[in-house]
Amino acid sequence: MEPVKPRTNWTFITNHARILAMILRDPEIRVRDMASACEVTERAAQAIVTDLESAGYLTRVRNGRRNHYAVASGTFFRHPAEHHHEIRSLLKLLVDLEPPDGTATEPDSDYDSGDGPHEPDPHT
Repeated sequence: MEPVKPRTNWTFITNHARILAMILRDPEIRVRDMASACEVTERAAQAIVTDLESAGYLTRVRNGRRNHYAVASGTFFRHPAEHHHEIRSLLKLLVDLEPPDGTATEPDSDYDSGDGPHEPDPHT
């Protein structure tokens, strides 16, 4: 019997989660670096940042020629099956994982203290 081939190319962690963890690790990371790490285009990485900002998971402030991002505290998973759990544990796990290039650093701060949305609509 031949081995079963996977139907699709999928991963357990989405690029949205990866990018949010990268931002938590380095609040001034460039979109170019996010895209490279996720193996997507810069346009796709920018769209993910826009998604996360629109949903209240992060804020973006222009600082000279760079953006400074802050991950919002008290945010929850979007899917109804997990919507009552904060994303903090997942992000902590991802931030603590060392990237293949060995450049893992401690995040500057856990989360911002802003009063962004605390529970995004799980149906969006």
